[in-house]
Amino acid sequence: MSADTVIATSALTKRYREVLAVDVLDLDVRRGEIYGFLGRNGAGKTTTIRMLLGLIRPTSGEVSVLGARIASGRTDVFAHVGYLVESASAYPNLTVRENLDIQRRLTGAPGTRTDDAIDRLGLAPVADRRAGRLSLGNKQRLSLARALLHAPQVLVLDEPANALDPAGIVEVRELLRTLADRDGVTVFMSSHILAEVAHLADRIGIIHDGRLLEELDREELHAKARAYVEIAAKDISRAESLLLGSGFSHVERGGDGTLRVFDAENRAPEIARLLVGAGLELTQLTPSREDLEAYFLRLTGGEAVTETASPAEGSAA
Repeated sequence: MSADTVIATSALTKRYREVLAVDVLDLDVRRGEIYGFLGRNGAGKTTTIRMLLGLIRPTSGEVSVLGARIASGRTDVFAHVGYLVESASAYPNLTVRENLDIQRRLTGAPGTRTDDAIDRLGLAPVADRRAGRLSLGNKQRLSLARALLHAPQVLVLDEPANALDPAGIVEVRELLRTLADRDGVTVFMSSHILAEVAHLADRIGIIHDGRLLEELDREELHAKARAYVEIAAKDISRAESLLLGSGFSHVERGGDGTLRVFDAENRAPEIARLLVGAGLELTQLTPSREDLEAYFLRLTGGEAVTETASPAEGSAA
C-alpha cells in the first residue's frame, strides 16, 4: 500500500453459505484516479462495493478507506465518501430540490450546494418535479447529485451511467474526469458499459468468480489487446480454408460473419493477394485491434456483461 492509497483491501473474502462471492481480494486504489471495476454477472462487484462502504461485513480480510479501517459501527470516514449503489433512490413524494436539500442538511453541506448540484447534473428543468415522476435517467442524475453534495474525497459508484441516454453518459464522463483531474477525487466505479470504462478509467481491475484476474492501465490494455486483420468475403468458408491451408494458423470467426486473422497485422497485402488470387470477392480487409470488451470476454470466457442482484437479494453478486 502506497502513501497515495485511498481504498485498500487485504485478503477480502465474503462467503454466503456455499457461495464464495469474493475470494481473497487485494485492491490498491490511489488518490485522484478513476478505477474501473469490471466483472461478469455474479463476479463479485456489488458485494465488494458493499463491503467497501461497510454495508455488509466481510467473512474475513480487511477494508480501509482514506486510511481508516472499515469496521462495524465506524461511520466518521463516510463523511468524506459519496456513493451510488445499484439502483437510483429518492423520496418519491418530494421534489428533486427537496430531496437534495434534505441530503445537504444531513451531510452538513453549505446552503449553496443544492443549486450547485442541480446545475452540475443538468437537473434544472425538473428541479421542482416530484422524484417519483422522474424518468429513470433523471432519477440516476438525482442519485449522482446526492452523492456529490458534500464534496466527497472518494466516490464509489455502482453503474453510474445506468439508464442515461448517450448525451447523459458523456456528461457524467466529463464530470467524473473533472472531479478526478481538478479536485483530486478518487472514483471507484463498476460498469457494464465497457467502452465507457475504456474511455474513462485510469486503471481497470477485472474480477471473475470473486477473484481479481488482472489490473491494467490504458497502455497495458493496448499492449495486451491482440492485433488482427478482419476479413469479409462472399464465400467466408472458402476464405477460411485458404488461410488455414497457407500457414495462417490463428483464424477465428467473428460474430458478424467476418474472419479475424491474428498475429498477421503486417500481412494484410499477402492476405489480399492470396484470397483475390484464388478468385474470392473481398468486401472488407481491415487491420484492427481488440477493444476492452473483446479483451474482457477473452479473459473471462464470457459472451456478455450483465448485472444481477446480490446474494442478499437472491443471488451471488
